[in-house]
Amino acid sequence: MKLKADRATLLKALAHIQSVAEKRNTIPILANVLVSAKAGTLSLTATDMEIAVVEEIASGVTRNGATTAPAAVLYEIVRKLPDGAEIELDHPGGDAPLALRAGRYATSLNVLPVEDFPSMTAGVLPHQFRLAAGVLRGLIDRTRFAISTEETRYYLNGIYLHVAEGETGPMLRAAATDGHRLARVQTEVPEGAVGMPGVIVPRKTIAELRKLLDEEAGDVELSLSDTRIQFTVGSVTLTSKLIDGTFPDYERVIPRDNDKILRVGKKDFSDAVARVAAISQERSRPVKLSIEHNLLTLSAASPDQGTAKEELDEGRVAYHSTPLEIGFQARYLNDITDQIEKDVEFAFSDSAAPTLVRDADSPSALYVLMPMRV
Repeated sequence: MKLKADRATLLKALAHIQSVAEKRNTIPILANVLVSAKAGTLSLTATDMEIAVVEEIASGVTRNGATTAPAAVLYEIVRKLPDGAEIELDHPGGDAPLALRAGRYATSLNVLPVEDFPSMTAGVLPHQFRLAAGVLRGLIDRTRFAISTEETRYYLNGIYLHVAEGETGPMLRAAATDGHRLARVQTEVPEGAVGMPGVIVPRKTIAELRKLLDEEAGDVELSLSDTRIQFTVGSVTLTSKLIDGTFPDYERVIPRDNDKILRVGKKDFSDAVARVAAISQERSRPVKLSIEHNLLTLSAASPDQGTAKEELDEGRVAYHSTPLEIGFQARYLNDITDQIEKDVEFAFSDSAAPTLVRDADSPSALYVLMPMRV
């Protein structure tokens, strides 16, 4: 294998690839990137056996071939080369090292056999559809904060992507929950998605995919089966195993009869929560909401630091129901309000029941938050 590639192009591809390569080295080949050159295209592949990322870039290939090299080391070398450098990669085959040259710089990297590199891209993915990158970004950003990190409840360690019946017909939904809060966002079902199985996309896959979506303005191709999902984002293909488990029937926890409605400006509310919560360093300390006609009082107390209180009154708050006191973890409140553009709408039942939270201007998303005792 012999080729020349532009440093900026190669660096961008290696940045996508190297974060997937296994760094713990339990299986040495997983720390390597598969480098394959053929007919003017350089293909780079990394996998940790759960996720595989493949990126293809144009390059001047003078000899076809393939090898594997340490992903992190190759990335660091290319990153530290000067802007505008032309990089030559040369591998004569077999166990010989991979030679890298750029200007007066030269290095050689030990390789491992291509035959040992595992493949995750084989097999049929029968369900295929396209989704605008911006729509997919929205589905992820407005749900990922609620993904559980509790490994024993592994079936909650991802986003549940599925088609469900909405008020206006079938909708493509993303849902995540950790037992304390639920996020559910929906969009119109793309052509080809009807009939897809409900799948749980793992947290790490979501993180890697989200990085790729920052650089894409067009459509993303999704292909999936019961056990794997594949995203094609521009020149990058990300393939992932799915979580083998059953996502809970989250519809059962969405309250239907909460009739005490509070409407408040997102910025006013989130800023007040942050100021009041600053009295305590404990992440789980509650903020109490005391609500009466067009008046919201937020308060928090710390045994060591003292107390804090802030009022939001008429003009910034709309509430016309019976008075209510309810408490929530400050971080959970802010995680939800961070997803909302302008006005937050809370629908309460009582101080012990789940609260429904919506973006007053966007019916596509809803959130459920469990209260805390205050």
